[in-house]
Amino acid sequence: MNYLEDISIDESALDIEWLRQPYLMLEYGMYCADRRKEMDVYKEEIKLVEAKLDKRIRESSERKMTESELNRMIAMQPEYQEAMKRYIDAKYEYEIASAAVKALETKKSALENLVKLHGQQYFAGPKVPRDLEKEWESMKGKYVDSRIAKKLNKRD
Repeated sequence: MNYLEDISIDESALDIEWLRQPYLMLEYGMYCADRRKEMDVYKEEIKLVEAKLDKRIRESSERKMTESELNRMIAMQPEYQEAMKRYIDAKYEYEIASAAVKALETKKSALENLVKLHGQQYFAGPKVPRDLEKEWESMKGKYVDSRIAKKLNKRD
């Protein structure tokens, strides 16, 4: 999946972008659901590993352990650490996929607004944006000063 390419917008092909959008949402939604399922499977695997380790440690211990001691012992076991790493990696992939879905939702809003701007002829005309501050400064001297001067002359 190419996240950056899929969330970018080609302003010159808004119609194609709109046609492509539902397919992207479906593709990324399914990918996100798959990552969530994978994460849930690894979470259940952690519970199973914990249960097996719990049983093994309790059976091999000569004394009764507190729950916090037992939890620390479980956390130190390589099987538990491997299962936890798989879960953390899966959770990371799910979070990235979720962010991609949110970015595509944002893209939808951006497309809606770009279409509105296009309909209002926003993109028509010069390609170089105007520097309104500079234009106003140059016009202000001509326009404002001459109007004030006319009003002052009428008073005399």
